[in-house]
Amino acid sequence: MARAVSALAIGFAVGLIASAVATQTSAQAWPERQVTIIVPSSPGDGSDIAARLIGEKLRQALGQPFVIENRTGAGGVVGSAAAAKAPADGYTFIMGNAGSHGIIPATYAAVPYDALRDFSTVSLIYKAPNIFIASKKLPVASMSELVAYAKANPGKLSYASGGNGSSAHMNSEYLKVLTGIEATHVPYRGAAPALNDIVSGQIEFMAVNLPPAIGLVKSGQVTPLAVTTRSRASALPDVRTVEESGFAGYETVAWFGLLAPQGVPEPIIARLHAEIGKACADQEVQQKLAVLGGETVCNTPAEFRAFLTADIARWKDVAAKANIALQPQ
Repeated sequence: MARAVSALAIGFAVGLIASAVATQTSAQAWPERQVTIIVPSSPGDGSDIAARLIGEKLRQALGQPFVIENRTGAGGVVGSAAAAKAPADGYTFIMGNAGSHGIIPATYAAVPYDALRDFSTVSLIYKAPNIFIASKKLPVASMSELVAYAKANPGKLSYASGGNGSSAHMNSEYLKVLTGIEATHVPYRGAAPALNDIVSGQIEFMAVNLPPAIGLVKSGQVTPLAVTTRSRASALPDVRTVEESGFAGYETVAWFGLLAPQGVPEPIIARLHAEIGKACADQEVQQKLAVLGGETVCNTPAEFRAFLTADIARWKDVAAKANIALQPQ
């Protein structure tokens, strides 16, 4: 009996060792084919920019295509749910953001994924301010003027977002709570079509990640009202913060980070993280993000998980104070 138990234990141990060796070998060979990075938002916005910049550097380093797949809808729910259900084989990742993996888990009554349980964190890529912008047709030139106009014309303003529960949506709701203004929410399938309607004047204002909006600001196609961070954006030093505009306590930040479906082998996560670190140290990447108002971060998986946990908790607090509970659409 003892010999049988001993043999079983030895066999079990050998099996574990063989499995570990196989996993390590698989990670060393990875990637052997195309890798997909899901972007849960439209082309041209912050997550898309990050995915394409980093994806190209990973292609160069690892010798396989990193294909960007934009899966829009419900403010990031559609793409995030698809990523959560993807095989944990190291060939599907997601460029999550403050909306898809911070705000939505904190504010939706029910979503088909858990931002912490269903994903392994790889690295936070970069942070950037959000910015409030207005149509040139709206007779305001600053955040204080927008608030004054809204109070003088209650219920007449509409604001755009990239979808219910998106960062843009919650930034504007936060502003409404803080200032007491009224404005109707008009959700779009991503930031790009929303920005188009701001430029054309069909919608009065919106909050948006700075990277996809900065070109419109610098070309004079929209009116910059204020950035949402505590300090001014280095890329737009003349644009005041919301707090500087007279609304104390307002501060939000856009972030973008790479995550994997839960269960991707740790050696693959480690190898990918190492290559992302090299990409973030690349001067070209840093300069391109700086021009867009972004700052590279590229922290460890554990640091990213701690950041994500804290971000969800912060937005839960904001949603509770604002009495916001959303439903996927």
